[in-house]
Amino acid sequence: MNGASERTANAEQIDYWNSAAGDTWARFQAQLDRQIAPLGAEALRQLAVRAGERVIDIGCGCGETSLDLAARVGAQGRVVGIDISTPMLEVAQRRLAAEPGLAVEFRQADAQCDDLGRAGFDAAFSRFGVMFFTDPVAAFANIRTAMRPGGRLAFVCWRPLGDNDWMREPLDAAAPYLPPAAPSDPAAPGPFAFADAVRVRSILTDAGFVSVTIDPFDARIGGGDIAESLQLALRIGPLGYQMRENPQLMPSVAGAVRAVLERYATPRGVMMPAGVWIVRARN
Repeated sequence: MNGASERTANAEQIDYWNSAAGDTWARFQAQLDRQIAPLGAEALRQLAVRAGERVIDIGCGCGETSLDLAARVGAQGRVVGIDISTPMLEVAQRRLAAEPGLAVEFRQADAQCDDLGRAGFDAAFSRFGVMFFTDPVAAFANIRTAMRPGGRLAFVCWRPLGDNDWMREPLDAAAPYLPPAAPSDPAAPGPFAFADAVRVRSILTDAGFVSVTIDPFDARIGGGDIAESLQLALRIGPLGYQMRENPQLMPSVAGAVRAVLERYATPRGVMMPAGVWIVRARN
């Protein structure tokens, strides 16, 4: 892994993803990858990478999508996965060591401001890795610089919380036990920073991308049993943030959230509705 910038405009996010949040995603990598796999798979389908292509995976996390991309581009292709999170990249490196035939390089880098090279990639991809930039226009302009003319971009990002029952319903169930949350800036870096499709289009256009398409995609996600799903619900997303801030409330909150999850139990595990944008553009 190459070193990322020591301190950048994204310093708060770098700290966040190198502490509790990054540790959580690294610890629960298998469960989380299974949960969001159908959403990333649709963005990968639409990107349609080909054998021999060079692809950069933005916010690659624990490496699942980078390894998938490498299998698609084959030995003649190349995949570079970048992320700011040391704990997650350590998992990615261990997974790559078990797949020695894949042409993947993992780098610790900030896509907003680190040098990603010049016109070296045929395509750029991200599964929930682009919503955390302090200056998203600058970030996408930097990503575009690393892409060849005509290069393809595809990523998946969350639609509003109201379209994502898998996060909203546990949070609503927990709300009576939690202190009032301070109003938040909907455009601030975070999981729902790209919930507004109009804003996303403006960001990409201002960064120099063309042929922008933004399509809704819905799926039921999950797959864990009740106990596993409860563990994840209390550790990720808006509720996970609240529980890290108020761990003493865990016993009270857990029962209410469990009751929600039980309503969505199926023979395939707990499966709840999720809504995302599949975004595509060209350099």
